[in-house]
Amino acid sequence: MNEFVSVVTRDEEPGIATLLLSRPPTNALTRQMYREILAAAHEVGERTDIAVVIVFGGHEIFCAGDDVPELRTLNAAEAAAADEALRQCIEAVAATPKPTVAAITGYALGSGLNLALAADWRVSGDNVKFGSTEILAGLAPRAGGGARLAEVIGASKAKELVFSGRFVGAEEALELGLIDQMVAPDHVYDEALTWARRFLDYPVDVLAAAKAAVDGLVDRP
Repeated sequence: MNEFVSVVTRDEEPGIATLLLSRPPTNALTRQMYREILAAAHEVGERTDIAVVIVFGGHEIFCAGDDVPELRTLNAAEAAAADEALRQCIEAVAATPKPTVAAITGYALGSGLNLALAADWRVSGDNVKFGSTEILAGLAPRAGGGARLAEVIGASKAKELVFSGRFVGAEEALELGLIDQMVAPDHVYDEALTWARRFLDYPVDVLAAAKAAVDGLVDRP
């Protein structure tokens, strides 16, 4: 059973699942969390009772990035294995064959930003801070985080954020295209639910095919 990541469904919201991160105080990502996110992403992808997925870190912080103190304890082989585990978990979220929305509170930094960008759509509180902050710890973006950022906001803007590691407020994040909607902090999860409900009337297999078509995973005629 997962300790820090769970798949939550509620009878009053049929068809909607929340992939919930819960490792207080900052949801910093460890090797265990990589594995648990991977397992949760596979679960929501396979369950026939789930049509739409919300990725949520709770009402305080979405994810402040990797657990750097843990990374610094790893030898070269362990670090390489950790990099691969992170890549797998991020790619599993991105490849979920169902619409996904990241409900972002507090901070989305480093690999936490990468995780948010793996969702199809992003709603954020107006007080959230974003950043590709790995360089501040002497690291480069991991698990394709730099390329994913460039895909969303363009290469030159992505390089400025990656090279500087600076924090980006929610208004700038909206202008850059890092997020799709900005709301009051207390309304983030409710707005994610509103987005998710839009797709409940469509067949799950059709939504999966539509997502694959947009993501370039099927041949175009």
